[in-house]
Amino acid sequence: MTPERTTLSGGPEIARMICGLWQVADIEKDGTTLDPEAGADALAAYADAGFDSFDMADHYGSAEIIAGRLLARRKATVMTKWCPEPGPMTRGVVRAGVEERLRRLGTERVDLLQFHWWSFEHPAWLDALHEMTRLREEGLIGALGVTNFDAAHLALALADGIPIATNQVSFSLVDRRAAGPLAELCARTGTRLLAYGTLSGGFLADRWLGAAEPLEIADWSRSKYKRFIDTAGGWDAFQGILTAAGEVARKHGASISNVATRWVLDHPAVAAVIVGARLTESEHRADNARAFALHLDDEDRARLDAAFAATTPIPGDCGDEYRRPPFLTASGDLSHHLDAMPSIYTAEPVPGRPDRLRVSSGSVWEPLAGYSRAVRDGERIAVSGTTATHGSDRVVAPGDAGAQTTYILDKIAASISALGGSLDDVIRTRIFVRDPAAWEPVSRAHGRVFSEIRPANTLVSAALVGPYEVEIEAEAVVRPR
Repeated sequence: MTPERTTLSGGPEIARMICGLWQVADIEKDGTTLDPEAGADALAAYADAGFDSFDMADHYGSAEIIAGRLLARRKATVMTKWCPEPGPMTRGVVRAGVEERLRRLGTERVDLLQFHWWSFEHPAWLDALHEMTRLREEGLIGALGVTNFDAAHLALALADGIPIATNQVSFSLVDRRAAGPLAELCARTGTRLLAYGTLSGGFLADRWLGAAEPLEIADWSRSKYKRFIDTAGGWDAFQGILTAAGEVARKHGASISNVATRWVLDHPAVAAVIVGARLTESEHRADNARAFALHLDDEDRARLDAAFAATTPIPGDCGDEYRRPPFLTASGDLSHHLDAMPSIYTAEPVPGRPDRLRVSSGSVWEPLAGYSRAVRDGERIAVSGTTATHGSDRVVAPGDAGAQTTYILDKIAASISALGGSLDDVIRTRIFVRDPAAWEPVSRAHGRVFSEIRPANTLVSAALVGPYEVEIEAEAVVRPR
């Protein structure tokens, strides 16, 4: 069965089942590098079978080099990711990151370049995406994508004028977060999802139906998805999903993996699924292709829905597993990694007040008007009225109150973090909106961040100074931890 195909907005035509090369990093983790030509032979076999679209990243070992060897032989669609550490994203930094991808791939243009950012508290991700947009216009990039963006930050990027074609996120029978706000946003904007984790690291397969829960897992990918299974209710709940998928599979003469793949492919927001290609081991091209001959009916979906009801939804939105507990990654807790991220702000003592700290954003207005972005006095942190000003004067997402609120709350989080606190310490927020009709998108953006913290809050309509839709101030109390 030939894989279905689709065309990305402003970009290439791709197979709806993409070969993911993340396992190259796992194979090479002991320092042994795959032979590039032999790796290209393996990719060519996939391409010959119609699986001619390949996904990789700058940190997937030698995957880009192997794909480059394939491109030297034949036409294929190649998508890679650039995942820089947070820091200033100048024109030179971004160009160097993109050109490194092109050098390793041995090509003058990458079909789809996807961008990942660890912490939205550092706003340089917008600078990076705008620079990548310019490089796209220059012809170095075919289509522009992101990875592991939640709905709020994808909406913010789109509202700021960035032409994002795809968002690569986890989406499976176990992890159904992408079917929520993210899918709703895709329906409104035309951005498509590239779904990874569709087979949950191989757990969504016939061999695990009725099997005992594994006690030790050596493979890093499977270890990651076992965390998802545990969070979704544990092994028994997962067996319920496998049982339902197995019943559907038997009805259609298919495999559980086929059912898992088809269920994700059928979602309107999904452009393609990404299935791992382990180049040195057994391949499953024939079975994977059978998903394209499978058609799920209402009875099948009802059976799967009943199994879902017995599980616990994965908390939060897509990408949260990299940015907040529970950290559902192969390495587990990433708090040490996030704590090491550079802050956009630096705390400094207030002259003559050794018990007081402040942070400044560098705005020309702060010294002129005599105020700080935020001040800490003892346990108390007060954050000044904050707008969607990027850098010294650029307004982010003009006219979009909800997107501006998302940006503002990231800015407030960075201010409080620089002074030793966190959003969990916030006890009050005050919101000022230009248009009272914008209360709902503003409130929803506020609720996304504070739904569990529940600080005291006031929202009023006000004649704001400048071209802003929203202004927010906050107060926090930091107790000894």
